Amino acid sequence: MLLLVILFLPLVAALAVYLSGNKLAAKVALVAAVAEFGISLVALQHLAHSQFEGLSYTHAWIANPNINFSIACDGLSLLLVLLATFLVPVIILSSFGTEQANARSLYALILLMQFAMIGVFISTDGLLFYIFWELALIPIYFIALLWGQGKDKAFIQTATFKFFVYTLIGSLFMLVAFIFLYTKAGSLSLQSLYGLSLSPMEQLCVALAFFFAFAVKIPVFPFHTWQADTYTEAPTVGTMLLSGIMLKMGLYGLLRWLLPVAPQGVLTLTPYLIVLSVIGVVYGSILAIQQKNIKRLLAYSSFAHVGLIAAGIFSLTNEGLQGAVVQMLAHGVNVVGAFFAGEVILRRTGTLEINQLGGIRSIAPRFATAFIIIVLASVALPTTNAFIGEFLLLFGVFEYNTWLSIVAGLTIILGAVYMLKMYQYVMLGEKRATVSAFPDLTASELAVFAILIAAIFVCGVYPKPIMEIAQPALSEILKHTLG
Repeated sequence: MLLLVILFLPLVAALAVYLSGNKLAAKVALVAAVAEFGISLVALQHLAHSQFEGLSYTHAWIANPNINFSIACDGLSLLLVLLATFLVPVIILSSFGTEQANARSLYALILLMQFAMIGVFISTDGLLFYIFWELALIPIYFIALLWGQGKDKAFIQTATFKFFVYTLIGSLFMLVAFIFLYTKAGSLSLQSLYGLSLSPMEQLCVALAFFFAFAVKIPVFPFHTWQADTYTEAPTVGTMLLSGIMLKMGLYGLLRWLLPVAPQGVLTLTPYLIVLSVIGVVYGSILAIQQKNIKRLLAYSSFAHVGLIAAGIFSLTNEGLQGAVVQMLAHGVNVVGAFFAGEVILRRTGTLEINQLGGIRSIAPRFATAFIIIVLASVALPTTNAFIGEFLLLFGVFEYNTWLSIVAGLTIILGAVYMLKMYQYVMLGEKRATVSAFPDLTASELAVFAILIAAIFVCGVYPKPIMEIAQPALSEILKHTLG
């Protein structure tokens, strides 16, 4: 019953927000999102008492084909649910400083997207997983298209359409794989697919199909070309949803579906997939260094960071998988904070062009302090949340291949270069005309940063509970993958 409440509350809340009207929409959405986070904490307490064996609910849905409405939540699923339910109220609160056109539709779409993403994280039937996977695409498409921040509407339409088509095509590969798996197993439940007897070629084809679907969403090099334009043109709340939560769907898919369902195919492909992931780390970092727009820089920074997470997953080591989980949570918090800092600058100056900014620190010290903490967390400074995740990821890749870990480790240097350089040009130096009137943080903006910064240091100083929660699920995944 608890799982059903966690799943369907955002859907009911989306309807309530839409009916509440534009004036109350933001407040109703925030209350509902906070309530959803509270219920997910109850689920955490329940799982802790059961040693993270999991919650589950199954109901017969379709007789022929044999499809069940099957949802479950173990430690891995719960951490992703907690990330979504933690970040959505923060994202809603971050929008309070901007007057939103047709607010009830925007906030209803945000909650609808939360409903779909939670469905992805707790589905244990392949068709149900696919339905939620596709459903999550619809609200973010309209959020990006209708509330896009770019001045060129035609370019917004092109960017969002490209994102939609890329994701849809990738999803079709996954659908074909599920249809094929059903013909072999007679069911799409996770348990029926684990250990399914497939030939080496069948395993390889299933692994490739899943990888294409998940690689586009993450994105992994070279499936990333939709990302920078979409992140830049979408409204900041949309960019936060995409980067903070939605891309974790692809990483979760690698862990939950790709590795244990097609283990021999994964082992065959691993040398190539881990190289692609590491290429993304370096390539994304180089692209980030060259950017003149804050949002595009952060988009390529995100691309580089998730490349390292994917590399850790494909290392097929316990440390790599643990690092991936820790870093998924850390990246979600940090990237939302970074994009929100960009939104604060955009509200006050009307621009995100780095060469038009400078000297903000001298007139907005609270914002400067909050921003530098987000920057330092993004470059994995010790005691911040990304440090232990990045360490474990690099250690996992090192266990797989020393030279690959050295190349992947360049993310530490390159990340510091582009993030600190961006902070230097935007916040320090001579005050530019564009920032002559730059009010410091408002109460709602300060609250957003305070929540995110608290999460950064709590998880950075004491990450042990995260790893303990995830470990039983990760051990099960490795057992099915490596035998």
